[in-house]
This record gives sequence, C-alpha cells and structure tokens, in this order.
Amino acid sequence: MSTIKLLRPTTALLPSYVSALEAGWSPDNVRKEIAAREQLRAIEVDAERFVGELDDPTASGGPIPLPDGSTVARLPSVVRWIWDGALSGAIGFRWQAGTAELPPYVLGHIGFSVVPWKRGNGYAKQALKLMLGEARLQGLPYVELTVDPENVASQRVIVACNGVLIERFRKAAAYGLAETLRYRIDLNG
Repeated sequence: MSTIKLLRPTTALLPSYVSALEAGWSPDNVRKEIAAREQLRAIEVDAERFVGELDDPTASGGPIPLPDGSTVARLPSVVRWIWDGALSGAIGFRWQAGTAELPPYVLGHIGFSVVPWKRGNGYAKQALKLMLGEARLQGLPYVELTVDPENVASQRVIVACNGVLIERFRKAAAYGLAETLRYRIDLNG
C-alpha cells in the first residue's frame, strides 16, 4: 500500500488539483459536477484566493452554497489534499468551537473524496485516520460522518476507522430529503 500525506493546499500544487477537476472528479460528494465547475471558475478568477479559502479555521470566508441554491454561514474548516506525489483526493474537516454539535445544514464533521483512478489503494482510510488527529486537536469528543446507503466503499472506510452507525435519516430539504447514514467515531478511545 502506498503512503499518502495530507497537504495544505497551495498554488504550487494547484495544477494537479485542476487536472483532477477537469478529468471529472469533484471534492464535493453532494454537489458533485456543480461544485467542480464552480471551483474551476474560482481558480480562473483568483487562484490565490481559492487556495486561501480552503484553509479557514476562523470561518472568515463567505457563505457556503447548499445544493438547493441557498447559502448558509461558513463554519471553521480546513481542507487537505490527499497526496501521493500527485493529487489523490481531498478531505475536509469542519466544526463549531466549543461543541461537537453541528448545525442542521452541516451533514458531518469530515468529508472525503478520492479521485476515481486512485480508489482501492487505502488512501481514504489513511486520510481519515490522519484527519482524526486534527479533530482531536480541536478538543472534540467525537466526529460524525454521513454517507449515502449505496456508498459501501466509504462505509467500509469509516468502519475501519472505528466508526459506528448511529442512525439512518433523511437529509434536510436543502439536500433533497435523500436517505443517508450517520456514523460516529469516538475520539477519546
């Protein structure tokens, strides 16, 4: 198994990220192609700003668009690029200071996406384990991740990182009321 690193996004690494977006990958598992197109436009307009906004632990950036077109306040967050010598995907972590609770419009603390041509190499599991360290630094007792019922590969990754299924529920209307699964990973163990 190849070893990956989680790298803070930089403009020097951006060409590999752009290539992945142009090849049809999206770091956003909910807004998919729409998010990829928005990111390509944002990079074209101001690459420095785009990269800078991916690392926002103080939530100083603008509002976040939801799939229904509405916008909500940004939470503190960091995005790291999964790297094996080239871009292999992205993983994001978002939180609220002082609590493990999330607003109803935030589906989970951590989301990840590996580029299709590098799936099956254990990268998502390695990335999630590394990102759990970031969550511990924020003092969270646990993190929650949501996954669509048909996404068995991501469910396996979460379970391999000690995730426990805590509920099956319907997403908020902004996300189309689709059924999803919520997992919790205890960070105190």
